[in-house]
Amino acid sequence: MKKLAAALIMSTALTGAVYADGHAITEFNIGLLGGENAQDRLANNECFRAYVEEALGVPTRLFTPADYNGVIQGLVGGTLDFAWLGASSYAATYLADPEAVIPVLVKTNLDGSFSYHSIGFARADSGITSLEDLQGRIFGFGDPNSTSGFLIPSVEIPQITGATMDSGDYFGEVVFTGGHEQTIIAVNNGSVDGGVTWADGLGAWEDGYNSGALRRAVDAGLVDMNDLVEIWRSRPIPEGPIVLRASLPQDVRDTVTDLLANLIDVDPDCAYGVAAGETAGFEPITHEAYETIIAVRQAQMN
Repeated sequence: MKKLAAALIMSTALTGAVYADGHAITEFNIGLLGGENAQDRLANNECFRAYVEEALGVPTRLFTPADYNGVIQGLVGGTLDFAWLGASSYAATYLADPEAVIPVLVKTNLDGSFSYHSIGFARADSGITSLEDLQGRIFGFGDPNSTSGFLIPSVEIPQITGATMDSGDYFGEVVFTGGHEQTIIAVNNGSVDGGVTWADGLGAWEDGYNSGALRRAVDAGLVDMNDLVEIWRSRPIPEGPIVLRASLPQDVRDTVTDLLANLIDVDPDCAYGVAAGETAGFEPITHEAYETIIAVRQAQMN
């Protein structure tokens, strides 16, 4: 670990932080959403875990549940203290318990925006260049709690096709692959004809754009973007928030928030891993930025 960066990134090591009821914090647990394999998730976030552990002075662990719901339930149940959620996952957490977590930061793009897109894609040699070409074929979603991998395309695509996302209505079959990386692999190897994933939509297609699941897949050597083609793009989606468990001591929340907010300046390589690619850093965000997504999520529940 970079000792100089650690010294710059921390304000004060907290060895005696306590909850409002007087109990001392004894550990700190970070939940990592699904979307790529557990080994890569751990590797990309290990530097941040180490910074948090040194700053708080307590054992800090990374957890990689199999699906998005595992992180949501960990936050609601109090076994996880920190996570970077998608907007839909934040909505699910908030609807389960409005007092469970507090949004503190959001990842920003190189142009300063904090939005991204659901990207529809297919193999370049498939002859598929649009959603119309996918009619009657196999379409892949990621995770039911993913914003770009399910919620937004399930709302916007029917507005184009005039049909539901049920198997046999427009697409021949609609399947859940399990996450973003799984969708990318499934399209790449022909298991599904098309699918959706997330990207900031900035930079070059050949690089998997500047950040997102496609960039992660390129960095991991899983795909050559020349083998894939973009066939659909959603309207801008608000990037999901970094959240902290609301019942944590205020000084713990402040320390971890400041650490991540300064990460891009003192350890750009670590920030790249945490942010799934190029980023201008992490900026403050509040609950109000997600009220529309919460309303959409709640409407789908009714």
